[in-house]
Amino acid sequence: MQRNTLPCAAHAASGLLMAAALGLASLAHAQTPAQKTPAQTAAQTAQTAQGAQAGQPLSPTLSQAAPPVDPTFSAYSLAQTCKQKNDNVAQGQCVGAIRGIIHGYQYGVLFLGQRAALPANETQRVSLCLRNTQVSSIVDEFVADAAQVNEDSLKHTPAEVAVLGSVHMHHSCN
Repeated sequence: MQRNTLPCAAHAASGLLMAAALGLASLAHAQTPAQKTPAQTAAQTAQTAQGAQAGQPLSPTLSQAAPPVDPTFSAYSLAQTCKQKNDNVAQGQCVGAIRGIIHGYQYGVLFLGQRAALPANETQRVSLCLRNTQVSSIVDEFVADAAQVNEDSLKHTPAEVAVLGSVHMHHSCN
């Protein structure tokens, strides 16, 4: 039986998926709040139950409040890494991070488009048009966009949000 894919393509795809999974796992770990003691958990549960019985609104959920930003992977730290044009290691980390963010996002859009009933043209609206776009130009655009933002704001913005915002600004499909 003959294979339909080249072995190096299969290895590259599995490596990319492993890198994306590792990145998402480390991001999830970095954004997981510190564990509470059983006494703290019980007190919070009791307080929530009392608030619900009294008709008071429940405390904000994660979707309502911004999660903490991992300072090692903030928009600020990534922009600083990407600015180091003469450092091959920094450039490798920058390009790898940006490619990983973009590939993860595009796989997410593809996954949603295949598994959810989205309104007409919704997938097109959130997709990125990057055909024949070099990663170096995406890096340059991100660094230029980050330079226009307050440094403190960059430190409190996840790198993924800043990169995808920059890419959508320059390469949206609509």
